[in-house]
Amino acid sequence: MTNSRQEIVTRFAPSPTGYLHIGGARTALFNWLYARGHGGRFLLRIEDTDRERSTPEATEAIFRGLKWLGLDWDGETTSQFARKDRHAEVAREMLARGSAYKCFCTQEEIDAFRAAAEAERRSTLFVSPWRDADPADHPDAPYVIRMKAPREGETVIEDRVLGRVQVANAQLDDMVCLRSDGTPTYMLAVVVDDHDMGVTHVIRGNEHLNNAFRQVMIYRAMGWEPPVWAHIPLINGTDGKKLSKRHGALGVEEYQAMGYPAAGMRNYLTRLGWSHGDAEFFTSEEAMAWFELDGIGRSPAQFDFKKLENLCGQHIAAMSEAALLPEIEAFLTAAKRPPLSQAQKDGLARALYCVKERAKTFPELLEKAHFVLGKRPFVPDAGAAEALDPVSRGILSELTPQLQNASWDRDELEAVAAGVAKAHGIGLGKIAAPLRAALSGRTVSPSVFDMMLVIGREETLARLRDAAGA
Repeated sequence: MTNSRQEIVTRFAPSPTGYLHIGGARTALFNWLYARGHGGRFLLRIEDTDRERSTPEATEAIFRGLKWLGLDWDGETTSQFARKDRHAEVAREMLARGSAYKCFCTQEEIDAFRAAAEAERRSTLFVSPWRDADPADHPDAPYVIRMKAPREGETVIEDRVLGRVQVANAQLDDMVCLRSDGTPTYMLAVVVDDHDMGVTHVIRGNEHLNNAFRQVMIYRAMGWEPPVWAHIPLINGTDGKKLSKRHGALGVEEYQAMGYPAAGMRNYLTRLGWSHGDAEFFTSEEAMAWFELDGIGRSPAQFDFKKLENLCGQHIAAMSEAALLPEIEAFLTAAKRPPLSQAQKDGLARALYCVKERAKTFPELLEKAHFVLGKRPFVPDAGAAEALDPVSRGILSELTPQLQNASWDRDELEAVAAGVAKAHGIGLGKIAAPLRAALSGRTVSPSVFDMMLVIGREETLARLRDAAGA
């Protein structure tokens, strides 16, 4: 299906040979944002022509990664391999048009040509003797279909990210489009699929720039209009080197299992190589409205975990309790951690308002929510145990009966605690430490008064009695 250019169509076309890595996720995100922001369509194509390396498991991992990131696509997913007959049809059409030719050279002949070229220190770019041969001289033998690359001049691409880029045509070989067994090459399949799917904008990593020069030849040979090209720079680690395993997690699903919220991940990946003024924290709706190709930088972006965590913390704080709970449950599943019981879900729902602040990841949030997820008796950690010395336990014993009849609102609870602290000639902060240890068993938690409000009167008093008697 061709496109009238009235509608923007982008695509993400991963190879299912492994997990969805960060670079691929960002490419998908940029395509998604551009299409959604312009009222267009975002398509998904699985480039599974490499039958030896493509696996159903990798395809499913790609689907899961995109769904976790919230990147929905339009229509059915296209399998490149399933379209091999259409690719072959185009190769034969180029042959009929005279823009491609049959090459009967064997691999041994090609290897010998290149070896001689190396020895003579001339270009190893293969020049087929069959390029201009009379069809009457064709043997009855296996052949490949090669593109007739232009010999003179330059091929120019006006790239929306990199600007005007060109290559001398003398550096482009007569690439194989259809192998001798009748299967298409990747280079041909990509162009045919993009054309038939009506893709108007090809937004992809700049490692594909050299491919674009060769793919343009196929568009021209078929009389098709090439898409708008936008080649995105690579992602580096903070050391300036290409992102790899030594820099940390690579698969998108690993980031979910580490407890980063999807909204924060989208925000961070959007800013990784693209900018809109000074905006750092923004929603996906804002990103859709702002995203334009001229906002993509030409230099490699640097992946920085600290910046990722900072943005994720802001998104956790901004998320509604209703949106947070399902994502936390999905995180627990991804991290292979035990699911929450109904009682824990109910408690967490009540506590989210006071635990989501300053939590950069879901594990941090759940640690802060230990006071509502754990069960009595709460065993204090080392730091909390130090706060429960004999003097502090005595103060808690005095505080407990005064809380018994207090009206259970924040002002009253603070007033009662302040009164006990004053009676002992200490500040409220001095009483907060043992209170925190008694209520949560931790040294880091939400405000002690928030905890008391969340767990209620009876549970608060029970925990104070446990701690006072310890």
